[in-house]
Amino acid sequence: MPDFSAVQHRIHALTERLHHLNHQYYQLDISEIPDQEFDQLLAELQQLETEYPDLVLPNSPTRRVGGTITKQFPTAVHRYPMLSLGNTYSEDDLREFDERVQKGLEGALYAYVCELKIDGVAMSLTYEHGQLTQGVTRGDGTRGDVVTANVRTIKTLPLALRPGPDQPLDFEVRGEVFLPLPVFAELNTEREQNGEALLANPRNAASGTLKLQNSAQVAARKLRFYAYSLLTPGRHFASHSAALEALTRYGLPVSDTWRRATSITEVLDFVHYWAKKRFDLPVATDGIVIKVDNLRQQDQLGYTAKSPRWAIAYKYPAEAARTRLNEVIYNVGRTGAVTPVALLTPVPLAGTVVKRATLHNANQIEALDLRLGDLVYVEKGGEIIPKITGVDLSARPVHAVPIRFPTECPACGTPLVRPEGEAHFRCPNERGCPPQLKARLEHYVSRKALNIDGLGAETVGRFFDLNMVTTPADIYDLPARRPELVTLERLGQKSIDNLIAGIEVSKQVPFPRVLFGLGIRYVGETVAQKLAAHYRSIEAIMAASAEEMAAVPEVGGVIAVAAAYWFQQPENRALVERLRQAGVQLAVTGEAPVPASDRLAGLTFVLSGVFEQHSRDELQQLIISNGGKITGSISKKLSYLVAGDNMGPAKREKALGFKVPIISETDLMALLPTATEAPEVRDSAAENPVVPAGPGQQGSLF
Repeated sequence: MPDFSAVQHRIHALTERLHHLNHQYYQLDISEIPDQEFDQLLAELQQLETEYPDLVLPNSPTRRVGGTITKQFPTAVHRYPMLSLGNTYSEDDLREFDERVQKGLEGALYAYVCELKIDGVAMSLTYEHGQLTQGVTRGDGTRGDVVTANVRTIKTLPLALRPGPDQPLDFEVRGEVFLPLPVFAELNTEREQNGEALLANPRNAASGTLKLQNSAQVAARKLRFYAYSLLTPGRHFASHSAALEALTRYGLPVSDTWRRATSITEVLDFVHYWAKKRFDLPVATDGIVIKVDNLRQQDQLGYTAKSPRWAIAYKYPAEAARTRLNEVIYNVGRTGAVTPVALLTPVPLAGTVVKRATLHNANQIEALDLRLGDLVYVEKGGEIIPKITGVDLSARPVHAVPIRFPTECPACGTPLVRPEGEAHFRCPNERGCPPQLKARLEHYVSRKALNIDGLGAETVGRFFDLNMVTTPADIYDLPARRPELVTLERLGQKSIDNLIAGIEVSKQVPFPRVLFGLGIRYVGETVAQKLAAHYRSIEAIMAASAEEMAAVPEVGGVIAVAAAYWFQQPENRALVERLRQAGVQLAVTGEAPVPASDRLAGLTFVLSGVFEQHSRDELQQLIISNGGKITGSISKKLSYLVAGDNMGPAKREKALGFKVPIISETDLMALLPTATEAPEVRDSAAENPVVPAGPGQQGSLF
């Protein structure tokens, strides 16, 4: 018998240790231990939680990676209403606000706290006895959506607070969930390469992310959180500034940009300072929040029906500029997507000089009716990406030339295609279009892929231009071509040594990153990890059909079709073989997981809909670990269709037509060994287990 007390003690110890390490890393930028050691501790905790699910703690660090499926978000009433702040774009209004505060406090001394207004999603968090228990969106200010599983994936947000003598037993934290600008830009770049619609701004992206049903997808978006207030039933602190300092002590992330101001003059100095400086921050901001610091004075000032009288938000005016559109060029991306870019007469805007602006696709050019020589209005979308928002028609030149999207690839001359349902025109010449070939090489050596030291985008681009490297496999021939390398300008002996050493080290890069580095359309980091974990080798992936790949968690039909097509091409198969000969990792190392049983051996399942007790990922793992197989399509050979809520009617109809048994999540669980049952080994793989009848079924599977 296991010693449950010892297991429980170990789970608590691991949890406490991992919470501490997360705090050190995300709040203090300190790495106490190597990443590998951290991963080992996390893996140990995950294993113990799998074996002893009753001992799992609500705020376990394993919740960071997500996996919870939420069919619908319940709502909760805010203990303290989340009121809106009064907004102004005028400094005169700020002075009038100060006069009202002075009058309301009857001449008493007072001070303000000035905070940057992060452009994100307002969030209410509840902590009880130092543990995060609930996360609720703002909603209508009175009631919001409960998104606790999703906010638990935010790595900068502590699930368990650091204890302190002044910490309330039960309190609420208000703050802003946001998407860092580099993450937002990276997300849009990936979407643009895949021909998907771009996200409008970081705030909309953060809001949409919080409403995703799969918390694993939320975790992949890398949301962040800043706290800006602490609420308790009584006045636990004398001032707002003291509460902010306490939140920092408890381990909550608070932006260190806030300042205390003793006069409206100091408030305006703060406003002026950040008017330009805010563009240097890795987070979108759109203004300043000014609050009376003393909490008793806040009570004295009170509230209007909609907002507090002791606070106001100053919004920076949206910066726009008018400049001339001189030319439109067309960039060809890694996946062949052709993106128009406007070349402008340089103009100062939002802290930078703007010379270029994205036009996204042909639809935008047509919608704006752009013509060369037009005077156009330029803004920064989300204060990040310059975009053209309109044309000054009153200043249009008489002979302005309408812009026509090219019909041929600007790089290789191949006729462009526009797949049905996509916004982008694409160059289909995957193996002969220079920008596509070069971009795929740059992707292969990028930091998140092979990350080859000494071979960055500029160097590999130079080798491509010299016709020395045209495919990733050619990189591994470079060490043997050292005599040629030494003849190249700006490439000294030390650089060559570093390059050759980096190429050798890249042969040990794990398979998921190699798979990502191949640049298969739609196969991003997460999908590459899922495919590698499921199939464990590139041979198995190459042998899989699109239907089979579509059943892998977080893959889906569009991605599966693109991946299957890529591996069917002879040129790509030849590339894989050359990489194998070079010694690149093309399989997951280590032993494969030991199956729990072969109870489902010989059976094939399709999962459809949203399930109550388990995520789809968990159900798939249960089926596979017990010998079953997953597929993505209905056929006569299918053993069972497992139906959840909101299952597509087409799948149900097709299953009925093929007389495929339709079972519930409960029925599926009944097929599996119980927790007390010994693992079973069966000789007859094709034996069909009996499915228990559901209510009203009388033994029927339909």
